Amino acid sequence: MTPDQFRTVGHELIEWVAAYMERVETLPVIPPVAPGDVRAQLPAAAPEQGEPWDAIVADLDRIVVPATTHWQHPGWYAYFPANASGPSILGELVSAGLGMQGMLWSTGPVCTELETHVLDWLVDLLDLPRAFRSDSTGGGVIQHSASDAVLCAIVAARVQAGGDPASLVAYCSTQTHSSVEKDLRVAGIPHLRAIGVDGAYAMRADELARQIADDRAAGLTPFFCCASLGTTSSLAFDPVAAIGEVCRDAGVWLHVDAAMAGVAAICPEHRWLNDGLEHVASYATNAHKWLYTNFDCDLFWVRDRAALIGALSILPEYLRNAASESGAVIDYRDWHVPLGRRFRALKLWFVLRHYGAEGLRAALREDIQLAQELAAKVEGDPRLELAAPARLSLVCLRHRDGDDATRALLEAVNADGAVYLTHTVLDGSYTVRVSIGALPTERHHVERLWTLIDAAAGG
Repeated sequence: MTPDQFRTVGHELIEWVAAYMERVETLPVIPPVAPGDVRAQLPAAAPEQGEPWDAIVADLDRIVVPATTHWQHPGWYAYFPANASGPSILGELVSAGLGMQGMLWSTGPVCTELETHVLDWLVDLLDLPRAFRSDSTGGGVIQHSASDAVLCAIVAARVQAGGDPASLVAYCSTQTHSSVEKDLRVAGIPHLRAIGVDGAYAMRADELARQIADDRAAGLTPFFCCASLGTTSSLAFDPVAAIGEVCRDAGVWLHVDAAMAGVAAICPEHRWLNDGLEHVASYATNAHKWLYTNFDCDLFWVRDRAALIGALSILPEYLRNAASESGAVIDYRDWHVPLGRRFRALKLWFVLRHYGAEGLRAALREDIQLAQELAAKVEGDPRLELAAPARLSLVCLRHRDGDDATRALLEAVNADGAVYLTHTVLDGSYTVRVSIGALPTERHHVERLWTLIDAAAGG
């Protein structure tokens, strides 16, 4: 493809994306397709000859959109948001056009230094501990996801603990994201303790302390704990300060997973999220959820970068270079599992510069306000109840008539096609989750959602 051809087709595709963003609200959030429908429309073999771009673009509307689950729909209330704002899409386009492989500083100086600088910006914007800045003992790096951040923290903690990996024990709560269990399997750690929670679904620090003591008495080595600031099921917040004191006294690496909620600390009134972070060895939050930066863009910080690099650095001869050997640069290949890495910081930089801190604060505050208003309607309805405290932008609700009625409510609301909700189980009861945070969601969309819930709740 020549530059002129690229320019012509590129303009057409940008127009296509812009038109999609305008019309997504008219589409059903969940596509009416069955398994195998997409493959049935595709040729059995790859084309021998190149096809015209008109045909390729036409298949976006013929094949792709009809089978797309529309995460950018204003009626998206499922799981958590995965926002793709205009600035982040454009940043992704430029990153792809540059085609940079930023494994070393020398293979992408701007890829490395812009990432370091933007992660330092965010330490200040979120009011995180100064030790997480690159001009201190730690630093930040963009990971693929919060799951990757947990794995890196586990590997660093494993090396720091030393000894026989078979004796190592990790800790989380019964509400912690499943990535912790999976990452421990990948890291070859056999022991995981799920600590009980209180009535607000937060980890009990006293139970954690007892379990660590029991394991140490049994000859095992406690080495890693993951606390959550915003669990997936109910957006519960573990008491990081109390957990941190337990982990400090026990010599346990404490990682905080703030995948969804952490970015709320950009608003000064939500800096309570940071209570206890002075005890934390590593911390992660996702810009690709609520900070309008398209997937993948997890923000991962460590207090001591030497521990992370020591666990992950392997230096073959073919990667040796003068800049790295000078000790004056960061080589992010040593900060995560893959060698290769994309220029992810560019899209985050675009987002921060386009919206500014105040623009992002205003957007988050609007989502939180809408969620609190919805929670108030649930509390005021005799047919419904909150299954957990309404925290930030998540509302968990159930029908007072039990699981069958709650399940029927969810199915009826989703059947409308204009919204999509998902469920969880809390205290053994089926629970509907309403996660408000999709970029195009406005007040009238949430009011429409309440109308559907009200009708589905019955008389």
